[in-house]
Amino acid sequence: MKPETLAIHGTTAGNGFGATVTPIYQTVSYAFDTAAELADVFAGKTPGYIYTRIANPTSLALEKRLADLENSIGCIATSSGMAAISSTVLSLTRSGDKILAATGIFGGTVSLFENILPRFSIETVFANAANTETFISNIDDRTKLIFLETIPNPSLEIPDIKAIARAAKKFNIPLIVDNTSATPILVKPGDLGADIVIHSTSKYINGHGTAIGGAIIDTGNYNWRNGVFTDIKNTSKKAGPLAFLSHLRNLVYRDLGGCPAPMNSFIMLQGLETLPIRMKTHCANALKLANYLNDHTKVSWVNYPGLPASDSNQRVADQLNSMAGGLLTFGLGSKELSEKFIDSVKLAKNAANLGDAKTLVLHPASTIFHEFDEQKRIEMSVTDDMIRVSVGIEHFEDIKNDFQQAID
Repeated sequence: MKPETLAIHGTTAGNGFGATVTPIYQTVSYAFDTAAELADVFAGKTPGYIYTRIANPTSLALEKRLADLENSIGCIATSSGMAAISSTVLSLTRSGDKILAATGIFGGTVSLFENILPRFSIETVFANAANTETFISNIDDRTKLIFLETIPNPSLEIPDIKAIARAAKKFNIPLIVDNTSATPILVKPGDLGADIVIHSTSKYINGHGTAIGGAIIDTGNYNWRNGVFTDIKNTSKKAGPLAFLSHLRNLVYRDLGGCPAPMNSFIMLQGLETLPIRMKTHCANALKLANYLNDHTKVSWVNYPGLPASDSNQRVADQLNSMAGGLLTFGLGSKELSEKFIDSVKLAKNAANLGDAKTLVLHPASTIFHEFDEQKRIEMSVTDDMIRVSVGIEHFEDIKNDFQQAID
């Protein structure tokens, strides 16, 4: 099925009553008739549900639908996007290992890599992934994974995923791509060679700012049987291509406890049904707004990958189905003017989220990047006058009029 159909008619959890919507299985544990039946499930001899921290029918329906949309072999839903990233990274790294990550990515991910992982003696090297040759030159024998974002937030400098995937394959290390900002409607990273796809489903997949969630998706590209991870290689003898997901669900994910609430998985399934049509409107509105701001005499600069002058414009055509996403950034020349603009909008909301149906504006330097000093913010492509816009699906004229009056 096409994405527009699959998002609506994908896997549903059984209910036995003919309901057309996946039920919310709001339960912690699952009862069995005999001790032997439960023991067999614990031992992995028969399939079944034990505890919602490990698996849940509502969450499973979400996992299967996301895996199908990403053209992948399997998925594990998590409590947040950061839970997805931390669970994945901690399942693939040990003390002394190294991560190669792109600059200009989400500040929460940077904080995890710089502030938390070093406590476990895991080092992260940051480099500009938009410059492929320079980026991959940082790979060495200690590198155990590469981490990118399809549309980096907030730098918006799109990497050449195909080229980096080829380099990762050469070194036999997995390429992890956070596809939150693009979603599988714009690009399926696995089709470009990525091995694991991450989502913060709180954003575009949810689409309405009503629930927190995340997802870890195995594209099936990495051969875990011949990989560099001994524990996952051993798991592959039993689980085959699903070795990583099996290792994750039955150990790291289980023990870290980053599972989604069944209600949140239900809400994500509702959001998925309209994701394809929403993404098209987000992208169309963002391009119109970028062009409008680009022509405005009071706007100092605009960064949007869909603009012809953008260095990422060709990669939008090559990788993102010629749709550049719903995020843009712009500046008015000073922090004071940018804050005054945010104070003056009436339709747009000043909120630390993205991917909402509503247009959202934010001053990144004083909010989600406030813990970093000025030099570090510059390295992360965050200037003091930057305004980040998550362009919503309202009528464009209403968005434009709101921005016009705020700039005035």
